[in-house]
Amino acid sequence: MRLTILGGGGFRVPLVYQALLGDRGDGRITSVMLYDTDRSRLSAIGAVLRQQAASAGTAAPGVDAPVVTETTDLDEALRGADFVFSAIRVGGLEGRTVDERVALDLGVLGQETVGAGGIAYGLRTLPVAVRIAQRIAAVAPQAWVINFTNPAGMVTEAMIPHLGDRVIGICDSPSGLGRRAALALGVDPSTAFYDYAGLNHLGWLRGLQSGGLDRLPSLLESGDALASFEEGRLFGADWLRSLGSIPNEYLHYYYFARETLAAVQAVRQTRGTFLLGQQSAFYAETARHPEQALELWQKTRAERESTYMVESREVAEAGERDERDMAAGGYEQVALSLMRAIAHNERASLILNVRNRGVLRHLDDDAVVEIPCTVDANGARPVTVSQLTDHQAGLVCAVKAVERSTIEAAAGGSRGAALRAFAWHPLIDSVTAARKLLDAYARELPELAPFRP
Repeated sequence: MRLTILGGGGFRVPLVYQALLGDRGDGRITSVMLYDTDRSRLSAIGAVLRQQAASAGTAAPGVDAPVVTETTDLDEALRGADFVFSAIRVGGLEGRTVDERVALDLGVLGQETVGAGGIAYGLRTLPVAVRIAQRIAAVAPQAWVINFTNPAGMVTEAMIPHLGDRVIGICDSPSGLGRRAALALGVDPSTAFYDYAGLNHLGWLRGLQSGGLDRLPSLLESGDALASFEEGRLFGADWLRSLGSIPNEYLHYYYFARETLAAVQAVRQTRGTFLLGQQSAFYAETARHPEQALELWQKTRAERESTYMVESREVAEAGERDERDMAAGGYEQVALSLMRAIAHNERASLILNVRNRGVLRHLDDDAVVEIPCTVDANGARPVTVSQLTDHQAGLVCAVKAVERSTIEAAAGGSRGAALRAFAWHPLIDSVTAARKLLDAYARELPELAPFRP
């Protein structure tokens, strides 16, 4: 089978390839096509992947690594693909730094997928994602599309009119939360069912079924168990018990918005600025020393993971991330499990971004939600979960309205729709602030020029 990776020069691509190298089953991916608009980034990541393959060949002789090909031609990348993995970043990390800085300068939280930054990111990403969806429909209509491009739920919903249910959004946050909660209980994560629901980067674990019992209440009762994993430390036992659930880590930006904003404003550089400098150094050093590509990537990745959401952890006094919090099993494993389930009709249960289809009564059937699904050769189908509480539904419906206004604005260039998206977001507290945000982003981001007054 052939996998095409859009954004093939991206820093996290080797995680996907490493997962493919670990797949020894029949019918595994044998060909990987990397597509990117930046040839130098493609060359750097290609060098990392070739060195990964060489290392895997030594460890597992007789097992051929997937053949890697690189291209800057989109149609060439898509032809013959069985699966398309989309992980593009329109505007690069330079755009992310603008997303963050503009918001912070106006006293609003700046984060790449949450709040003002996420709206700006969506406005410039959605037109590109839709054009890609149209090309996939024309060139590779048989392909299944796995979307990891952020904001993942919003982008997936915008691609569905062109690809239908053959596009499925993924994120590693829900599965990581479920895994950590199960381990804190001493439960095998692979045997548990996670009652999880919401939107991408806006969901809650409301139950953890194991052995016919919901084990979440016992987890919430144990201070020691909660303190043993990241979300427990991040939100604190008292707040989690008040909620009766465990939020996705990104909800820290909502529940502790004031403290997180102060912490982000106090640091020398934003997350985007840090990553821009770090990754620019990686690509430059790899160009000078391609024979060290894998070693350089591994070193850079370790630093990247250890500093993830550092401001939120400082607010919560959660300490450094431990090995269990950073353990393997992220989005690359979700993607591999999804591909195998579809390609080989191997029934799997995964938390994915798909159409609601009546599961959550507060949202319409076509709203993309993040929810447990059963996956087989026919694709992903959402399963029944408990309904959202009034609090959860209120927040989810508000953010879904923001997502849809962003999609409308990106599709038609409507300044009014873009303004609504900013003004309606729970983390933006006035229409005046929303208008200033839109104007500032339109001035600084070339892709948002159509929204200038």
